[in-house]
Amino acid sequence: MSNQVVVHFLSGDILKGKTEDFFPNKNVFHLREKNSGEMKQINIQDLKAVYFVEKFEGDPQFNESSDKERPGFGRKIKVQFRDGEVQYGYTQGYAPNRPGFFVSPCDQSSNNVRIFVITGATEKAEFV
Repeated sequence: MSNQVVVHFLSGDILKGKTEDFFPNKNVFHLREKNSGEMKQINIQDLKAVYFVEKFEGDPQFNESSDKERPGFGRKIKVQFRDGEVQYGYTQGYAPNRPGFFVSPCDQSSNNVRIFVITGATEKAEFV
């Protein structure tokens, strides 16, 4: 099964495409770029996060709510990335010693289905 993803690199670069081999416990995965169709190998250590999305074209006018409850999605967490971005969501797998963890957005209307956050790209992650 292929997943639509938007990959955010530590460098600030962003790639959009599809992946069929992303696994949270692997160091690399492959991305077929949306525009060029080129297959690229992506190293997790170069990333900030992998956003699994409904559509590649997000709505820039959408203001995601961080105060919505999502029972069954785990504990609410606030993630502060090193670049200053803050993401609120719910997680079932956060542990500071893991290389990464999934976050589900608070707002189920978000274009993001889930986000794989690279622990090394965070300034702080705390339950709220």
